[in-house]
Amino acid sequence: MTETDLLAQFPRARLMSGVTPLERLDRLSAELGINLWLKRDDLNGLGFGGNKTRQLEFYFGDAQQKGADTILITGAVQSNYVRSAAAAAARLGMQSVLQLEERVPDMGAEYYSSGNVLLAKLLGAEHMSYPEGEDEAGADAALHARADAVRAEGRTPYVIHLGLHHPPLGALGYVVAGQEICAQMPDFDVAVVASGSGATHGGLLTGIAVSGVPAKVFGVCVRRDAEQQAARMRTVLEKLADLLGIDPEPLQARIEIWDRALAPGYGKLSDKTQAALERMARTEGIFLDPVYTAKTFAGLLDLVETGQIRPGQKVVMVHTGGLPALFGYQSEMAGL
Repeated sequence: MTETDLLAQFPRARLMSGVTPLERLDRLSAELGINLWLKRDDLNGLGFGGNKTRQLEFYFGDAQQKGADTILITGAVQSNYVRSAAAAAARLGMQSVLQLEERVPDMGAEYYSSGNVLLAKLLGAEHMSYPEGEDEAGADAALHARADAVRAEGRTPYVIHLGLHHPPLGALGYVVAGQEICAQMPDFDVAVVASGSGATHGGLLTGIAVSGVPAKVFGVCVRRDAEQQAARMRTVLEKLADLLGIDPEPLQARIEIWDRALAPGYGKLSDKTQAALERMARTEGIFLDPVYTAKTFAGLLDLVETGQIRPGQKVVMVHTGGLPALFGYQSEMAGL
């Protein structure tokens, strides 16, 4: 099934600079005994790149169709999502309101001023805060209250929700990515990707499935344990399949979750995560971020070590970007 067949009904704002590279990691391939490739979605051309650009193409397309001029969105303090939304708004001549929630406790001062926070300010975004990090319904309600005020100012708001009770338009961007990877290299055996909100993981799994490629897709937990994340993924895939008019059960049957790189929790470095981040940098000269891709690579290393990924298999890891967040973790990485 082609991208045109599947996604033609959905409005889309073109924010990607084009197809992102699929790059072989020669030295790590030799060290690990696998054929390892990196999907470089960190290089997609908008405001430091990252996976959220693909998702935002569909949210901003919907917003434009509805005549919106102001985007409202929630994320953690060092959220790549809100920074990317501010960049997309700037490119499209819109305003952005970013709600930053306290999701990661006990962080240094630079966490609140550098990295994505600094970039969002450069992009001219309005900031507001939300005190809880695990209250999606409350965060969405707070955005709607601000949206009412925006509307009273004569503007037209569009809210990008956190909660699961809304259509996962952003996941459509990774349906595109899954199909893109399959077109670039249809004979891969395993894909490995961060699994947080579930939009990137669910979209990728769906894009690969509808392309007829039988590869396993491992979602590496970055926020919840395997049981919680598997339940979330079933919901995401059900709602995504409903959007696309396809059967969710074959997709749900392909859910693979790995949570052994999650500790000590969302946005927190462990020795394992930092070792993975350093290994990628010092072996391939490629930077990972501490919140998503370092955990993803740590999970991939676990999957190799435990035999879930077998010797000689062709493996694609998705680099979801997030590099500005590195600069918010200077205190946590002081021992380098």
